[in-house]
Formats: sequence, structure tokens, C-alpha cells
Amino acid sequence: MSEVITTDVVIIGGGPCGLFAIFELGLLDIKCHVIDILDRPGGQCAELYPEKPIYDIPALPLVTGADLTTRLLEQAKPFKPEFHFNQMVTSLEKRGDNDFHLTTDGGLKFNCKVVVIAAGGGSFMPKKPPIPGIELYEGSSVFYSVKKMEALRDKDVLIIGGGDSALDWTNNLQPLARSMTLLHRRDEFRAAPDSVNKMRELVATGKMQLKIGQVIGLKGEGGVLSAATVKGADGTFSEVACNAMLPFFGLTMKLGPVADWGLGLTENLIAVDTEKFESNVPGIFAVGDINTYPGKLKLILSGFHEAALMAQQAFRYINPGERLTFQYTTSSSNLQKKLGVA
Repeated sequence: MSEVITTDVVIIGGGPCGLFAIFELGLLDIKCHVIDILDRPGGQCAELYPEKPIYDIPALPLVTGADLTTRLLEQAKPFKPEFHFNQMVTSLEKRGDNDFHLTTDGGLKFNCKVVVIAAGGGSFMPKKPPIPGIELYEGSSVFYSVKKMEALRDKDVLIIGGGDSALDWTNNLQPLARSMTLLHRRDEFRAAPDSVNKMRELVATGKMQLKIGQVIGLKGEGGVLSAATVKGADGTFSEVACNAMLPFFGLTMKLGPVADWGLGLTENLIAVDTEKFESNVPGIFAVGDINTYPGKLKLILSGFHEAALMAQQAFRYINPGERLTFQYTTSSSNLQKKLGVA
């Protein structure tokens, strides 16, 4: 049984609104843990359009999704948030006033006083490749994310895909794997040039294989994969020995387990008030694209506003009876000390 992590607030979602919520809560001395199904912070900004310009962030005429994530992380850094990536919250239970218990699919357990859902349009779920019988190997030999690199040590690993995730994990896991093969349908990649160059160097030095084609079948027994049948770009067939396969075919958005938590939903969005951005369950808030209310605009700047008001009410739950004095960062030496700029 894993140890239970106790904190003030659990934020579900590490996109821009979740990252700014860390800052707003931190100004009020509220400690946060952040859980995200992705393997890095930034949410949609980092995963779907890291290099795409964003033009409507106040005071930043142009900023990319990746750069915005970097700036938000730097802003939240003084408050030392703790991140848990490659984790999806599978259950949320309210045990009493200001007492929530959460568990993740990776076995993590949390107790907290407030929950903030900042999950964008929902959870990013992996797109599964159309390979017959793949479900027989899921969770034992086929994995759509890497939760623990050590679990793949000395494995014969087959990675499928041509984007950043596929190339990053190819380069990171190659030193651990007994053998590494990267398979893509063509000899062109959508990943960062540096990652592609590192992969090609590994191929050139005989440390891994690169194959062009598509998996059309799997072989194995008892949920343990032994080989994948590959149809090459030239129409020929071959087998790649593997006992671990990582398909990276992109992500899709689904509401996921949030739908089962007893929250008031309107068209798969969490209905909140406009005073605190709180759901129908006291102590559970929703900010950003996951929420809905009259006049809602799905803009990052709207989510920032929502996070600021959420933090004020979260303070009252976490510190019942304590007076909350509103302060400005421009004039409060107390806040400036917390930010390390005093």
C-alpha cells in the first residue's frame, strides 16, 4: 500500500490555469500537489501546440504554448509545488467537511482539504492503433505512457510513432532497453530536430533499429508479447521481436472519471458559480475550459481570473475562522518576501 500524501490542495490538471492556480494559492500560503495524465506540464499548450503563437495573453503580444508554460512554472516556483505526471485521478471521495481522498491509476493516494479541477476539456486519452487483439496485451506488454522507466529495463522495446513523445522516449529508454526499435510509417518525423538527430545517431552506431512500416499483428501468450508483425513500406512482411510495445499515436480528449464524481455537469462541463468558481460539491472547484457558467469564454485569461477568485474561497476552507486580508504584490512586503523579490 502506498503512503498517503497529505496536502492543502490537489490540482487536477497541469495546464496554464492549473499552473496559475499554484501561484494564486501560494500567495495565500496554501500548498499544492498537481496531478496530470501527461508526462510534462503545460496541458494542451505543451502537448497540442507548443510552437503555435498565442496572441491574447495580457502584456504578451505573442507567446508560444511552450514559452507560456515555462513562464508560468517560473512564476509558481517560489511556492515549491509538487507534480505527479503520467497519473490519472480515478477516484475522488468526500469523507467530511474539507476532507477529500483521491487515488490515481498509478497507485498514488492523497488527502486534501480542497480539490481544484483544471483539466481543460477533460483527460488526454491515448489514441489506440487499429491492431487486432491489442487489448489482450494492454497493461502487461503494451503501454500508452511510461510511468516508470525502470519497468522497461532489459526489455526488447518497440516504439511506434513519429512525434515528440515517440522520439523522446526512444532516446531516453534506449540505454535501459536490451534492444530498441522505432517504427514509423515513413522516414520523416514531426519531432524536434535535435531528437531526430540523436535517434539517427543511435541507429548509425548500431545501438537501435529504425523500421519503416506499420504493425498489422501481434504474437504472444498470456498477455505477454513476443513479436509484432510489420508490413513495410515496400509491401514486404517481417517480425520485430519485442516484449514491450509503446504506441504513440497522439491523444484525444475525454471527460474520463470526472463524470462519476457527482458533480453538476452541463454538456460534459462542470457547472460553477461566478463568485468562487465552485461546483455543486463544497470544496471542489473548477477553473478553465472544464467549467461552464453564463457568459463563459474559453480563454486562458478567463481561467486566470477564475483561479484568483477560487483561491480566496479555498483559503476560507483551509483556514476556517482566520481573517483573510487582501494584498497587492506591488505594495505588500509580505507577498514580495514570499516571491523572493523583497
